[in-house]
Amino acid sequence: MKKRHFHTTEERDTSMSEDCRPLEEVLDQIMDGDLLLSKRRGLISIAGRGDHSHAAMAARWKNEWFCLEVRELFGGRAVTLQSQVRRYPGRIDVYQANPDNRWPEFDRSKTVEYMQSLAGCDYGWRNLVYASLLHLPWIRLLVRPDTDDATITHRPPFCSQAVAMATRIGGGVDPVVHLADQLTEPADLARSPFYRYRFTLLDA
Repeated sequence: MKKRHFHTTEERDTSMSEDCRPLEEVLDQIMDGDLLLSKRRGLISIAGRGDHSHAAMAARWKNEWFCLEVRELFGGRAVTLQSQVRRYPGRIDVYQANPDNRWPEFDRSKTVEYMQSLAGCDYGWRNLVYASLLHLPWIRLLVRPDTDDATITHRPPFCSQAVAMATRIGGGVDPVVHLADQLTEPADLARSPFYRYRFTLLDA
């Protein structure tokens, strides 16, 4: 058995230690609908509420794990999780959705189906810019963040908005209750009690 690697990183916005493991060792511990958060520099991490810059979702198809995402420059797509771990080793955190089955109404398969339906959509740059602008001090004095998911925009989503929509509309659970999907950032998902950090993925 390979030795697990534990270390504390300054990039994380929590006090927990990272549990870094090779992807091949944890494939049987990942579940459909689990959250994948990436630690890279980007507009969301620079202007947002944390260090994660991208959110995606894990899904299995024919014994292969995929990363379902809405990514800048690509839009909605599905790529193998292995390809992303190989490209970004040590930067993808896996968060278990619905830890301890605290939300028994959560439907993993429908969550994944909704996320799959976003394949081919454009990337939601306008929504991302709007969410980022709300962090400016003078904007926050004038504009209150939207907490109502009923005001869903018809513009395409950005990464964490897509995950929040899929979990709420498809899965039946709002992962960030007091914030509209279109304002939900990766750091909001990381802090949600609906998700629990499991491990950080390394290339074998």
